[in-house]
Amino acid sequence: MAELHQIAMDLFQAAVGRADPARALRRALADDPLPKMDGGRVFVVAIGKAAAPMMREALALIPDVHQALVVTNPENLCEIEGARVLAGSHPVPDEASELAGRAVLEMLAETREGDRVIALISGGGSALMVAPAPGLTLADKAKVNELLLASGLEINDMNLVRQQLSATKGGGLLRHAAPAEVFGFLLSDVIGDDLRAIASGPTVSPLGTRADAKAMLVRAGIWDVVPESVQAHLSSVDVAEAALFADNRLIGSNGQSLRAMLDAVPVPFDARIVSEALVGDVKDAAEEVFRAVEGATGPVALIFGGETTVQLNGDGRGGRNQELALRVAVGAEDRLAPGWVFLSGGTDGRDGPTDSAGGLVDSDTIARITQAGGDFAALLENNDSYAALKLANDLLLTGGTGTNVADVQVFLRGAL
Repeated sequence: MAELHQIAMDLFQAAVGRADPARALRRALADDPLPKMDGGRVFVVAIGKAAAPMMREALALIPDVHQALVVTNPENLCEIEGARVLAGSHPVPDEASELAGRAVLEMLAETREGDRVIALISGGGSALMVAPAPGLTLADKAKVNELLLASGLEINDMNLVRQQLSATKGGGLLRHAAPAEVFGFLLSDVIGDDLRAIASGPTVSPLGTRADAKAMLVRAGIWDVVPESVQAHLSSVDVAEAALFADNRLIGSNGQSLRAMLDAVPVPFDARIVSEALVGDVKDAAEEVFRAVEGATGPVALIFGGETTVQLNGDGRGGRNQELALRVAVGAEDRLAPGWVFLSGGTDGRDGPTDSAGGLVDSDTIARITQAGGDFAALLENNDSYAALKLANDLLLTGGTGTNVADVQVFLRGAL
């Protein structure tokens, strides 16, 4: 099984490597260079979990940058010569996220006609940079974010709501940069690569309206528990704004990383990408994995990508990748023969509010949990996948990767 574990790790690293932010930005600028400027100043802002390497590459490739600002997560915080670097909080924004949002808006307030703003956007930016809409507080936004994360809503639905509570999301950065021209380079952590949803779309039009956001919260069953100030804001009439434009370019995605995994599968595995949209509740996602496995024969490498959700029933620690891995391990006990491994990991190196990227389980995982004194069923019921996988020594611990293109999964089975 050690060989299968190593192959799974190699494939995960292939996915992360394809999404390397610096190489992705370098390719994009080489393929489609920025038009020459006729005077004016250049401002560069990088936001998200991949912000630091994107900024380093931008400063190396773009001459005469007037001002540069990075907003990233604490795990990827570092010094960058020529740039101011701030860390927000993820997945729940805090005062540091608000400070970062204020810093971005203050920088953009200095732009004028003839200037250029280069926006380097990657996943995680929605929480790392926050600026509450008028009438709202950071506490209001944090409360809504916590409710959204526990609701089971998919990422696009959550972002629709987040955009309507923010001065930066849903085109907010674009509005504050006007009248400067804006070029966006986006590394997508969103399945389907809707640019409006990446980091909640600071350089593109919003996913919907205030009324749409209200309806989403009602359907999710959490409208009655969001703060009254949020209810008042989303119940008010939408304000019509002049259309603004940015030259947005997608430079990396989950689909590209899945194809890199496929290319890295060694002989003699029968390899294929099963799904580029493994979404929805982790219970359903685990069943999708089993359906693919049950229809496959011989040595197989089945690859998936997406971003699942977890319905919280307990107060344990974990994340969607850890819980998916644990559910596959539990379900496989009476459904699959021994000799398999399954990896589910976040390409950013962090799954939920933990230090783990996900889980790497095998046909002995449940036995190891039990031998260590754990009750895997009770741990799963309490959403305590982190504790369960830690007992089995099956946590996927990679540290921050400096990129983020959602989640990847691979099921490997050797010769029967």
